[in-house]
Amino acid sequence: MIIPLPPDCSKRLFEAAPHLRERAWTSTHSNVIVVESPQMQQVISTARQLANTDATALIQGESGTGKEILAKAIHAWSHRAGQPFITIDCTTLPESLIESELFGHERGAFTGALTTKKGLFEEANRGTIFLDEVGELALSAQVKLLRVLQEQTFRRVGGTTPIHIDVRILAATNKDLQRLVRKGIFREDLYYRLDGIVLTIPPLRQRREDIPALAHHFCTLYSHRFGRDVVGISTAAMEMLLWYSWPGNVRELEKAIERAIALGRSGCIAPEDLPPSLWGREDSDSPPPPRRHTLEEIEKTHIRAALLEHGGNQTKAAEALGISRTTLWRKMKKYAMEWPV
Repeated sequence: MIIPLPPDCSKRLFEAAPHLRERAWTSTHSNVIVVESPQMQQVISTARQLANTDATALIQGESGTGKEILAKAIHAWSHRAGQPFITIDCTTLPESLIESELFGHERGAFTGALTTKKGLFEEANRGTIFLDEVGELALSAQVKLLRVLQEQTFRRVGGTTPIHIDVRILAATNKDLQRLVRKGIFREDLYYRLDGIVLTIPPLRQRREDIPALAHHFCTLYSHRFGRDVVGISTAAMEMLLWYSWPGNVRELEKAIERAIALGRSGCIAPEDLPPSLWGREDSDSPPPPRRHTLEEIEKTHIRAALLEHGGNQTKAAEALGISRTTLWRKMKKYAMEWPV
């Protein structure tokens, strides 16, 4: 199931259709949620509860797990939906310009300040600021950020007038902030301001139930984008996807499917369409032996593949699987599968 999260209507969508909250996912480029695993369902449940407040939260997870999309979802589910959502990549802020970028400056505040400029916090008033990789923020900016969190007030560079704002702060990191505190490169008081509510997104290798749903989602997405008639993923290719450890998480899975759609030559993704890295090493001539899966995992994968291959026609999918349509319906109900998947 794929659930769009446009900032202007996602809150109403979920209020009108609460059953859609059951599954979720995060993509690196589009505002949708698509998951199967209990771990991510719990993360989404907590995020939705958090969205109803203005509490500051820290989102933890490895690179590529979808921290920014989860932050966008929290914003979209909140009363701030429709107001600005501004992402600040703390890894790219030049230290000499951090204060000006975040809090703005007055005309003449420094050489080159020819006009008064609003900072990103001021631009985000009544909305949400997302501090991506907050562990990379310079100590000088951490002091200012702490003051904003405490007082919702700041001054522009070169200014004397306090500016009051109403901004919700969400932050994310793939680092151990406690370790950075011990090393003296992250303020302890700021850490405790951010650490009150923590959402941890598990790496993809720890929630393999999400892999088929994500893979099929990306398959549909890039088939449309590239104008290719790819209807699904072969069982052998899915075994490879399930076996691989995905150090790059969802982002890496997305790129693997994008590559397979772009370079594949048939209407179904085959093992040879997947990146060499999935075969164990880049110079490997054959894939490694797949891990053993439970019968339920294998059955669910086959059912999903049959439905995709036959465009959701349950009668044809049942024939291909060698079972009756009633049996297929019962198994779909057992696995909480819906079409489109």
